[in-house]
Amino acid sequence: MYLHPLIASVPPADRAALIRSSELRSYRRNETVLPADTWTDRIYCVATGLLRAVDRDVTTDFIRRGDFFLGPSLSENSYQATSTLVAALPSSVYLMPITAIRGLCAIYPEVTIGLLEIAMKRITMIRGQLRRISSLSAENLVGRVLHELTQLAPAGSGGYDKRITQAVIASYSGLSREVVNKTMRDLESRGLVRRDENGIHIPPNFASTDFGSLLPDAPATVGHEAHPMFEPELFTTPEGMGDAEPKAP
Repeated sequence: MYLHPLIASVPPADRAALIRSSELRSYRRNETVLPADTWTDRIYCVATGLLRAVDRDVTTDFIRRGDFFLGPSLSENSYQATSTLVAALPSSVYLMPITAIRGLCAIYPEVTIGLLEIAMKRITMIRGQLRRISSLSAENLVGRVLHELTQLAPAGSGGYDKRITQAVIASYSGLSREVVNKTMRDLESRGLVRRDENGIHIPPNFASTDFGSLLPDAPATVGHEAHPMFEPELFTTPEGMGDAEPKAP
């Protein structure tokens, strides 16, 4: 079974118990993994491939290899999916019982922290995509989505899997398929996008040619020396006073 880094530090006995209680399933491209409004008691961990979360025909999120799709809380044994989970590429997915993951979280804090970090990262990505949709032109938006796909579904150097269709790109970018098609044809004519049998490729200088540099979603913070909130003397007991009785007011 694929061993997720999240549980790599869990002792072998508990790790083996999780493996025994989990189920591996394979899905074809465009096959529904989990319909919206369905109740499930499993967490979905992508071993290979790529899934997408769809809400009313809009792709709201991608779940890549090593990422999880889970409910809003681990305190309940089951949850109702608010989005439809679809295989964007042929995918292998491990279905892990919520109760088993919650048990590991209760014993091993590093598992809890790891899940929290994954959830925070996905929230940041979703917020960034919403901000891009609301502020960028169609060309810049498509360019950023293509750049993101080279990380979500990599194919060769600087490329992404050609099985990711323009319809999927449109549903994720909030644009019509016609606009995406026109934009990508224009990018190809300018040499910014190239297709071959292995995938759709973006040159190394793609981010700095027509679009300017692909800045991070959130502004980078400038490094500075951290200063303590309190003076060290505040926590230092004067010599000879360690065992003194407190004075009455």
